[in-house]
Amino acid sequence: MSFTLATWNINSVRLREGLVARFLQEEAPDVLCLQECKSPVDKMPLEAFRSLGYAHVVARGQKGYNGVAILSRLPIEDAGDRDFAGLNHARHVAARLENGVVIHNFYVPAGGDVPDRTVNVKFGQKLDYLTGMRDWFRAARPHKSILVGDLNIAPREDDVWNHKQLLRIVSHTPIEVDHLAQVQEAGGWVDVTRQNIPKGQLYSWWSYRSPDWSAADKGRRLDHVWATSDIAAAGHDSRILRDARGWDQPSDHAPVLARFDL
Repeated sequence: MSFTLATWNINSVRLREGLVARFLQEEAPDVLCLQECKSPVDKMPLEAFRSLGYAHVVARGQKGYNGVAILSRLPIEDAGDRDFAGLNHARHVAARLENGVVIHNFYVPAGGDVPDRTVNVKFGQKLDYLTGMRDWFRAARPHKSILVGDLNIAPREDDVWNHKQLLRIVSHTPIEVDHLAQVQEAGGWVDVTRQNIPKGQLYSWWSYRSPDWSAADKGRRLDHVWATSDIAAAGHDSRILRDARGWDQPSDHAPVLARFDL
């Protein structure tokens, strides 16, 4: 089976239904994983996506916040979800392809503005969520699996516009990077994007606060495509659709894509 997989934090699937439709029509991924849908499942515009050929959907929703969905042209079955750190948030859902490959779609908590759990509850929740992911993967020992989503951490120095300036900024602090590395090691995950694009600055998120995001180019790579080591070599043609960040009323994230031959 050969298929293209995309992940995109859409920042409200109802508000940006048209952008999702445009992406599906222009890029035609076989599977699209969305995060931050900000909608209960019954309010998501799934019929519009089904009309474009994405007849298979596995989703978890929440009114106004969070929410994750997997849209597919290929048959998929619901493979469950996990509520890490006891947050009762719709931040994870999994689906299984007919060839047995499991796709995990994650939206890791952003963590607030202050990288100190003693004064910022959200930062502590983020670290606890990552610890929960680590412990689960350590016990489950996943294989033949792909993990995608907005992990809200840019781990490498070249995943941010300025490593030194962002060391104390949530999403690139050493403690977050270490927690993410533990998740990766626990599951035997390979960063497919960086496997395919090993060198150079690479971003998937640009702040709304920048008046000219493209010219300033102060980005971070917060969105990821990983695969377990047994299938990681099958991932290729990774890319980030930077242009989508410049569409009308865009998400602050751009889609990340990869192709798998399995």
